[in-house]
Amino acid sequence: MKRIGILGGTFNPIHVGHLTIAQMAHEKLGLDKVIFVPSNLPPHKVSNYVASSQDRYRMVRLAIQGNPHFEVSDFEIKRTGKSFTIETVSYFRDHFPPRTKLYFIIGNDLLPTLHTWKRIGDILKIVSFVSVNRPGFKEKKSDIKVKTISVPGLQTSSSYVRNRITMGKTVKYLIPDNVMTYIERNNLYRKNRRKG
Repeated sequence: MKRIGILGGTFNPIHVGHLTIAQMAHEKLGLDKVIFVPSNLPPHKVSNYVASSQDRYRMVRLAIQGNPHFEVSDFEIKRTGKSFTIETVSYFRDHFPPRTKLYFIIGNDLLPTLHTWKRIGDILKIVSFVSVNRPGFKEKKSDIKVKTISVPGLQTSSSYVRNRITMGKTVKYLIPDNVMTYIERNNLYRKNRRKG
């Protein structure tokens, strides 16, 4: 029976914390694959600080190169309008053989509101939730049963990476080198970036 992890997010940009979470989930849950699912970008959120969905997809693809256990899906990017989790997990349920075990990986900050998600009952019939706890962050609780894994205390975030780029500071070791090259080549997250 295959075991597949689904890791969604904006990935604006993808950084070592995302990659470590995926790697720890792969190891601790015995996953065959971890699929990164970059979210679509609604038009009203376009700004100098949010890369296009295509740029974010390409950065994820670059970041996971060489890891046979990682994949990236453009399912949410190709959808129009807001993507709800039920639509994403239903897509992957149909994409894999019936006996495949699906895990949906989330940060533990989402646990208190998990019960409010659209069609959460149906989601729970399709996937098992995996909550990622990071040392130094207060553990959150949920009424919904989730599996918890801990990952090393990487304090970085996409906003931290973006801020450093905006200020002209290095992000080496915070993101993969090929992602850093892509950002530089495409002039992403810079203060002086021209609006298209």
